[in-house]
Amino acid sequence: MSRTRLEAALEGNLEQYMREELDLAERAVTRGVHGRATALKHALRADVIAGGLGRRLSKSWRHESYPRNGASLGAASLVFTKAEKLIRAFDEGSDVKSSEGFFLAIPTPSAPKLGVGRKRISPSTFPEHRFGRLRFVYVKGGTSLLVVDNQRATKKGGYALSKSKRALASGTGLHTVPMFWLVPRARLRKRLNVERVERAALSGLAGDIDREFQTLSRRRLR
Repeated sequence: MSRTRLEAALEGNLEQYMREELDLAERAVTRGVHGRATALKHALRADVIAGGLGRRLSKSWRHESYPRNGASLGAASLVFTKAEKLIRAFDEGSDVKSSEGFFLAIPTPSAPKLGVGRKRISPSTFPEHRFGRLRFVYVKGGTSLLVVDNQRATKKGGYALSKSKRALASGTGLHTVPMFWLVPRARLRKRLNVERVERAALSGLAGDIDREFQTLSRRRLR
């Protein structure tokens, strides 16, 4: 606070001056904190996209700011993800194991993109009514498989269960198609840098608050 401003305040209404300074400080802190939280959210979303994990996962990053209305020296923001386990797995790099059995089922390129009810494809959602029953194939010393038999190639480059009695009887033109690779575990490589993004985004908080305070002060003096 400069000497000139202090003398002016003493000559005028000091109580009003202090109230105005407190109001400026509250608004500056609130704007700085909330604005920096928004910047952090967008930076974390960009990190997910840069990691090749797609926009859908990136939008799991959200933020909430307090107070929702008004201003406060105690303003705060919470930046969080609605896909915490998945974000942590790609941030740390981790082993993924099946929670339902001995193997983790990884879809092959021949597997349909979606399962029954448009759910994520897995052995439990696999549309057997279209492809037939999955069959387990054990490969000693290698990667075991879940396959479907009696598949005919389609014009679109995929496969479908043959309904031809002649083909089913002779096996002519039919294929056994792997739909899932079965592995004990899969290693997720680190694709995210959450801590580094947080440090970079939050390092500018003090500067943001100071700039907001200076901007609000100039507006008041006009």
